[in-house]
Amino acid sequence: MKRSLPLAIVFIGGIIYFFAYFTPHYFSEYILQQKILVDWLKILGLFAFVIGLYSLIHLHATKIKRKVDNWQYSVMTLTGLTIMFIFGILVPEKFGGGIDQGSIYDWIFMNVQVPLQATMFSLLAFYITSAAFRAFKARSVEATCLLIAATIVMLGRVPLGESIRSATKGFLDFPLWTQWILDVPNMATKRAITFGVALGMIATSLKIMFGIERSWLGGSE
Repeated sequence: MKRSLPLAIVFIGGIIYFFAYFTPHYFSEYILQQKILVDWLKILGLFAFVIGLYSLIHLHATKIKRKVDNWQYSVMTLTGLTIMFIFGILVPEKFGGGIDQGSIYDWIFMNVQVPLQATMFSLLAFYITSAAFRAFKARSVEATCLLIAATIVMLGRVPLGESIRSATKGFLDFPLWTQWILDVPNMATKRAITFGVALGMIATSLKIMFGIERSWLGGSE
């Protein structure tokens, strides 16, 4: 029963979703999709949020309790979570609570969270540059094509490319070449990858619906 009931619910839900999105009828397109399924997705999303919150607190609390490596970061994570929860939900709006613009929650987000995100992305730029230096070496025909395309795209996305186009009177039009690379070969590759991902999602969904894939139940049997 512990496995049969979840499998039955998943199978029925998959069938309903299938007919809801592939049946051109008023009931499936408007009532089922926009009313019933949207409400159920909100309910499931709430449960997923609660489980994720519990998992986050349990994980970092365990790290602090056991004093694992870098447990101080777990203290900062739980401290930030607690402060944002207090000022976002518990503190009344007349005392600076809430999540509206001008609240303490908004001030912390704009002056702490946003600068931290900008710092992380700035650090990632150095890692990307290092990886590009190692990858963009003309060791083969494919690597040479990648190197040439990457060089054109980078020149087409910076002011230097515009300056070169103006200096050569449009002869070396890197912005135009960049747009062509993005619209033709890059788009074709993205669509091929998207098709592959979609087929993989369909295959995985069918395996889950028919009970072939049961690892999500907590075991392989």
